[in-house]
Amino acid sequence: MMGLKIIVFLALLMGVTGSLNVTIRPEASLADDMLAHSNSVPETAEETEIVGQQNVLEPEEAVEEVMATGKLNPNHYPAQRAAKVVQHYLNTHYGSPYRVIGLNRVHSGNAEDVADSGRRYKLEISVQDFISNKTEKCTAEVLFPRGEQQRPPQVQALCEELPKLNTKVEEEALFQKYKTNKSLLSAHLPDSYGHIDPDMKPFWHLGTVASSFIMLNESTEDTLYNMAQVANVTQLETENDQLKFDYHVLLHEMISQEIIHWKLLFTWSPPEGVKVLQMEQLPHSHHHEIPLNTN
Repeated sequence: MMGLKIIVFLALLMGVTGSLNVTIRPEASLADDMLAHSNSVPETAEETEIVGQQNVLEPEEAVEEVMATGKLNPNHYPAQRAAKVVQHYLNTHYGSPYRVIGLNRVHSGNAEDVADSGRRYKLEISVQDFISNKTEKCTAEVLFPRGEQQRPPQVQALCEELPKLNTKVEEEALFQKYKTNKSLLSAHLPDSYGHIDPDMKPFWHLGTVASSFIMLNESTEDTLYNMAQVANVTQLETENDQLKFDYHVLLHEMISQEIIHWKLLFTWSPPEGVKVLQMEQLPHSHHHEIPLNTN
C-alpha cells in the first residue's frame, strides 16, 4: 500500500514539474568559474613560471577577445604578455651578468587598436632586479605591429632608477678573469643534477639577458616566453677586447608548452654590454632534446 502511495505521489509531481530529471550540477558552476579564470595568471614573476607549466584551456581565446581592448585586468594574459615584452626590452638595454630584470607585477593596463598599425598597450608595472632584489615601478608602451609578416613589438619604457644600479666592479672583475683565462669556459647550466655552481651563475644570468634578444624579437600578442635552460655555453677566443660566447638555450613558450632550441652567438664587455651577432632557431629533434630539471 505504501508503494502505491509513492507511485501516485511521483505521478502527481511529474504532472506539475513535467520531469523528474531536474538536478543541480555543481560541476557546471565549477566549469564556468574555470572559464572565468582560465585567462588569469599570478602577479609575481616566480608564480608566473609555475602557471606556465599548466595547460591553457581552450576557451581562453574567447575570453581574451573580450578583454584585449580597453582597460585590462592586470592578472590576465593580455596585460601579462605585454608586460613580459617590456621585461625582455629592459634586459636588452640594462642586463648584464650581475643585473637581470624580471617582471614583478602589473599594476594597470590598457589596450587600444591603432588604425592599421597594430595594438598598443599602456602599462604601469613593477620590475625587479633578481640579483639585488631591488624593485621599481615603470611606465611602458608596447605596440604589436599588424601585417602578414611578423615584426618585433615596439617598446618604450621609463624606469628612472634601473639605469643607476652600479655593477661595474663585479663586471670588470669577471671580464678580466675570463679575458686572460687560458682554458676557455664550457658548461651546461644547470648541470644534470639541477645545480649551478656559484662561479657559473654570472653566465646563467648572461644567457638570460642574451635570450631576451630572441624573446623580444619573437614575441607577439599570443606568446609568453621564458628561458628554461642553458643547454651549453662555450667561450670563444676574445675578439676586439670583447668576450665572445656561443650559447645553446632552451626557451619555454608557455602558451603552446613548446620547448624551442636556439643558438646565440654574442659578445659581452662591461662598457659595451651584450651585442648579439647571430640568432638561429635549431631544428627540433630528439638528438637536441635535453631534459629540463623540474625540481
